[in-house]
Amino acid sequence: MQNQLQDYVPAHALPLVLNLLEQEHVMVKIKKERKTRHGDYRFLSNGKHQITVNSNLNEYRFLITLIHEIAHFEAYKLYGRFIKPHGIEWKRTFQHLMLPFLNPEIFPNELLPLLAKHFKNPKASSDTDAPLALALKQFDEPNNKTYIFQVPLGHAFLSNNGKVFKMNKKRVKRFECVEVKTGRLYLFNPNAEVELIN
Repeated sequence: MQNQLQDYVPAHALPLVLNLLEQEHVMVKIKKERKTRHGDYRFLSNGKHQITVNSNLNEYRFLITLIHEIAHFEAYKLYGRFIKPHGIEWKRTFQHLMLPFLNPEIFPNELLPLLAKHFKNPKASSDTDAPLALALKQFDEPNNKTYIFQVPLGHAFLSNNGKVFKMNKKRVKRFECVEVKTGRLYLFNPNAEVELIN
């Protein structure tokens, strides 16, 4: 397990992660990028527990995702299978598990205040916490994508699903865009990454 995870999590986090996983005997699989999720937890039909995490995540997002999924397992074990996937039991479990990792030996100082705020009431995905998601993305490998909030009004762009949109206007928190082919309106979070069309 150590060899599998050492390239994916911050070095100082590895002993804490291994301790969690050794106690629980959970299988962890590292997967190719999935557009719809960073990771998942499953109770398998053979009675085992499996966690998957995307291989393309930077080490900080990988760690948050891994602990997020371990929290699903712990909440399942403590409270049973009839709890809400991201309900109060999972939130408390996630907060408890994440606390030892929230220190400057593991996360950069600029992330710590954002993480502290996020973990007061963790969401189902760190992507829905726009300031945290944007801060985490600065540690990603460079790519040819642009954040939606940087797209000029009226400019066309390509989304992750291959559809072409035009930037329409900003609402309170999200951006209203028109799908070129259908004329339908869609809302995008400010930290969505898109490809500009020249």
